[in-house]
Amino acid sequence: MTRPIRTAVFPVAGLGTRFLPATKAMPKEMLTVVDRPVIQLAVDEAREAGIEHFVFVTGRNKGVIEDHFDKQYELESTLRRRGKSAELDLLEQDLPGAGQTSFTRQQEPLGLGHAVWCARKLVGGEPFALLLPDMVMHAKPGCLRQMMDVYEARGGGNVIAVEEVPWEHVHRYGVVGAKDWKGNAFAIDQMVEKPKREAAPSNLIISGRYILQPEIFAEIERQEAGAGGEIQITDAMIRLMARDRFWGVKYEGTTYDCGDKVGFLSANVAFALERDDLSDSFREALKKILATHGGL
Repeated sequence: MTRPIRTAVFPVAGLGTRFLPATKAMPKEMLTVVDRPVIQLAVDEAREAGIEHFVFVTGRNKGVIEDHFDKQYELESTLRRRGKSAELDLLEQDLPGAGQTSFTRQQEPLGLGHAVWCARKLVGGEPFALLLPDMVMHAKPGCLRQMMDVYEARGGGNVIAVEEVPWEHVHRYGVVGAKDWKGNAFAIDQMVEKPKREAAPSNLIISGRYILQPEIFAEIERQEAGAGGEIQITDAMIRLMARDRFWGVKYEGTTYDCGDKVGFLSANVAFALERDDLSDSFREALKKILATHGGL
């Protein structure tokens, strides 16, 4: 029987130096795409996929993330007094249930693999989802929901979301080899971190969404630190491939790297243009901006 995925891990300990000075006192995960923090979008995606337990791996100065997923009694009281029922309903809708959130600290910036390992006691011996909040997936159904469908159809294993990039860019990413395609899913037979173009098994890159079996924790624990003293999860997954199945999902949607300024701005434009309450006026505003700045 395929074990269900109930827990998702969100690594949110990064410093966000590419967005200074905005992130000097505010976590980068709280930067907003229109009016929803980046971390909220990742949690929305996880909830849509059926996740029940949200584990945040935090660092110093990240307390506002914990506050965001807690009740704000003073704010709710003020909204209630002022008859702001729509805003009150929105806050209630976004709030996880009591006991559904857990927080643990990554006390040193030792890489993604180490951040995941920090969550091992909270995850326990169950398979789990891993979502990198910087990577905002714009998809319907959500990327993780698409991955869950493959996980259930293939009878378990590990699942990684992938997307195509131009061949000249493969050296920037973790790249997978693909075989036995069925629809948009396939078996992964190879995984290479930042290969040269001529050595890359494909132009399918790892996109920031994973479903992993708990055995990954033992592999991470054995993993030696690599470049920059960081422990990378890709190395642990490569070793786990020797004894467990890995599936890839070429998900249907668009990825916006919100750890990058252009990606973050692009996400804001894309999400705003599909909002019924904003699209028309925002489109007109964009036209004026483009005209003022010389067009495209």
